[in-house]
Amino acid sequence: MINTELFKEVSPLSAKDCFILIERQKSNFNFPIHIHPECELNYIENAKGAQRIVGDSIEEIDEEELVLVTNPKLEHAWMDHHKTSQNIHEITIQFHSDLLTEAFLNKNQMISIQQLFRRAEKGVVFSRETIAKVRPLLKILTCENDSFYSLIKLLVILHELSLDKGMRELSTGQFAANIVSKEHNDTRLNKVVDYLNQHFSEVIRLSDVAEMMNMSEASFCRFIKQHTSKSFIDFLTDIRLGAASRALIDSSLSIAEIGYDCGFNNLSNFNRIFKKKKGLTPREFRDNYRKNKTII
Repeated sequence: MINTELFKEVSPLSAKDCFILIERQKSNFNFPIHIHPECELNYIENAKGAQRIVGDSIEEIDEEELVLVTNPKLEHAWMDHHKTSQNIHEITIQFHSDLLTEAFLNKNQMISIQQLFRRAEKGVVFSRETIAKVRPLLKILTCENDSFYSLIKLLVILHELSLDKGMRELSTGQFAANIVSKEHNDTRLNKVVDYLNQHFSEVIRLSDVAEMMNMSEASFCRFIKQHTSKSFIDFLTDIRLGAASRALIDSSLSIAEIGYDCGFNNLSNFNRIFKKKKGLTPREFRDNYRKNKTII
């Protein structure tokens, strides 16, 4: 194993404040891959071609970007990559994870925000439509001088974000399997996820999992599709890729060893599927992470 730790950012957010907002104009991204205990909402404007890293998701961003991360151990960063603009506008909001207590989030009026925070444990990126809706609210928030009203405005922003039907989770569950809560409310689906997380390195047959769930294969496939919007094979592949991504970062095993250990039957198949799903080969993914990772 490689004994490394990620750069741990020390936020200027004080224990007595609910949140902090930092607005800046910058020409480049120079902060390494890092973690911090605070939840973070990050809006980026005019940085097309920059690269976003959240967990095992590595993507090139568009002209505008809005991401929420509520997981204190989820690695994230933005890199210059193919960015050409020298006039980036960034608004970063950090708030304590206990800003909204569990009891408060369990109230009927807060359920959508509770669900948003749960999804954002893997990092979520918001749709263009929602960005357009909250952009003015974010810019108004930067000008608010009354701290109480600024908190109310933040809650309004979080509510609007929670209604986004087009938001997309970034990191895979298996990549962060030891640091996220249960992903699904359905106990049957959690049973499937637990089984796949424990046995992804083995040969897993659809018939065996369907039998475990007391379903026919056809019924089980419909069940998985309904709850995950993925086929069973794609769902299992994503779990295996999440485990492989974590191993590529945290272990010194060879790429072939990682592929076999994560349930892929040969190296070429592992490389092909990884590149198709993540846009990078396993080697490129590992090199990219190590290049931007700071040891402390």
